[in-house]
Amino acid sequence: MRPGVVRPIAGLFAILVIAGIVAGAVHLFLNGSVATVPLTVLSQRAGLVMNPDAKVKLLGVPVGRVTSIEVTSDSQAAIHLAIDPARLAEIPANVTVDIASTTVFGAKSVELVLPADPSPQTLKPGQVLDAGRVTVEFNTIFEQLSSVLAKIQPEKLSATLGAISSAVDGRGEKFGQALSDLERLLANLDSSLPNLSHDIEVSAAVLNAYADAAPDLVTTAVNATRISQTIVDEQHNLDAVLVSVIGLGDLGNDVVGTNRQPLTDLLHLLVPTTDLTNRYNQALTCTLSGLEYLANQPPLQEPGVVVSIGFMLGLERYRYPANLPKVAGSGGPQCLGLPAVPPGTRPPFLVADTGANPAQYGNQGILLNSDGLKQALFGPIDGPPRNSAQIGHPG
Repeated sequence: MRPGVVRPIAGLFAILVIAGIVAGAVHLFLNGSVATVPLTVLSQRAGLVMNPDAKVKLLGVPVGRVTSIEVTSDSQAAIHLAIDPARLAEIPANVTVDIASTTVFGAKSVELVLPADPSPQTLKPGQVLDAGRVTVEFNTIFEQLSSVLAKIQPEKLSATLGAISSAVDGRGEKFGQALSDLERLLANLDSSLPNLSHDIEVSAAVLNAYADAAPDLVTTAVNATRISQTIVDEQHNLDAVLVSVIGLGDLGNDVVGTNRQPLTDLLHLLVPTTDLTNRYNQALTCTLSGLEYLANQPPLQEPGVVVSIGFMLGLERYRYPANLPKVAGSGGPQCLGLPAVPPGTRPPFLVADTGANPAQYGNQGILLNSDGLKQALFGPIDGPPRNSAQIGHPG
């Protein structure tokens, strides 16, 4: 190759290499060669200073950038994000999104906010997040202030400021005293702030309880209104009832006052009876319960009375003076199995100090009347039986 051709070709190659280096640097600067994962954030608005390539941060650390912003069909802002795949596995699925800026004039960025209880699942590529808050810009504040000032009439504003100036003129000392009093009041309240904070914390549970009881309280109020209306409608009848009650009270006062002493004597006479009844209330209760149980039993198949009869050994004969009756029972109330005695059981025999005791020691059981037996076998026998010693019973 001729020397005159080599030099232009080398120059062209150098130019191409330099252009490739510049293009690669620009591509790297624009993150063109970095692999990213797409996410989408839906918000009511994106903010006045939200632009593509805005940063996406998690705990203040950049984890991605904004690729584009568009308006959806339902008038929301769709902010498309490009997230670093290595960072995506560190972001929980329940993360929240705020669109914020460092100052009211600064550019917006997408802030990923970790919740109090992060989910064990992580974000997935293509997941859609909702923005919970967008920082208000200075332009928005100025626009709202301009709209407010546009509605204020200058003459009315001037009159208002003049009235305020007249009201405060010459009262600086009083305002100063008021501010000093307010400072002392706030100083006194400062010691009660923990109690106030505690009251505010527990007020939620109290208000919830009132909210749960509100329907019942409203119903009670409605019923009370109806009752009061009924009283108003029936006031004439109520007056008549009150007059009758007053007359009855006067008559009762006359009756009770006239018979005060007899009623007092009657109550004094009833004291022993009521004391005895109170002492034996357990036994009376058992008895009445047993009668109730008996009354609730099904009727007999045939009308009549069914009696169970059995033969027992003869009791011990009456002995004097051991069997003289006396009032000395002190066993107290006894239920003896009532109100319901199970089948096949026998109530216990209550031994009381009342004189005769059929279960005492010395019961001889069956006693044979030998003389009566002889009379039955051989007919009447004259004279006493042959028993010269007269020991034991005749015969």
